[in-house]
Amino acid sequence: MSDPDAYIALVSSLPSSERLFVAKQPPLSELRLRKRLSALDEDDAKTLHRIEHILSWASYDAQAEIGEVVKRARSLLRNLPQPTLRAIVADRMELRSAIAALRMRRDGMAAPSGQWGFGKWTRHIAANWSDPTFRLDAPLPWLREAGSLLEAGDALGLERHLLEIAFRQLQRHGGLHHFDFEAVVIYVLKWTLFDRWAASDAQAAARRFAQLSDDALQDFPDLMLEGGTG
Repeated sequence: MSDPDAYIALVSSLPSSERLFVAKQPPLSELRLRKRLSALDEDDAKTLHRIEHILSWASYDAQAEIGEVVKRARSLLRNLPQPTLRAIVADRMELRSAIAALRMRRDGMAAPSGQWGFGKWTRHIAANWSDPTFRLDAPLPWLREAGSLLEAGDALGLERHLLEIAFRQLQRHGGLHHFDFEAVVIYVLKWTLFDRWAASDAQAAARRFAQLSDDALQDFPDLMLEGGTG
């Protein structure tokens, strides 16, 4: 049984995590975060680890089968007693399934059949495969922009868009929790979004710098010819 006072102290010790895309770095280092999370009791620590593993943002980049990810998520949900945490996992898995569908269609794949994804929209998506947003503009208003960014090949823009959606989902669930285990999980998942964006932004900056350097080097021989040897 977790100690409520310990969790109040834990949450109170965590700096704000409300400035995604504004702050350049997460509000505290991973080392400091993990040190503070040592206050969790053993069962809650294991639950947090499982949730982090299932929702790991790196999974969006991997070529993992969506079916395998869904299978692991369903196993987690069967053993997750907190309704808010179940809703958080379900929201993220529906997001992941919709993005997987966009990618499958972009790659020329036919509409999937069977239990290919997670959530209430999978059959609807398959039945409306040719529609740009699978006719889900009302319940999933973010899907149109996600599809446009994917088709344009704007990987950084798409990642920012998806991180923002995930952040808003956590904000919505966080309004009901302040000093309990759910609040801790929500904070950690927000921290993960910050960390992911900081890494992506740095990588994008490095790529832009490399491209500018390559362009300059390509022009260098011409500049030498124009300058002559004196």
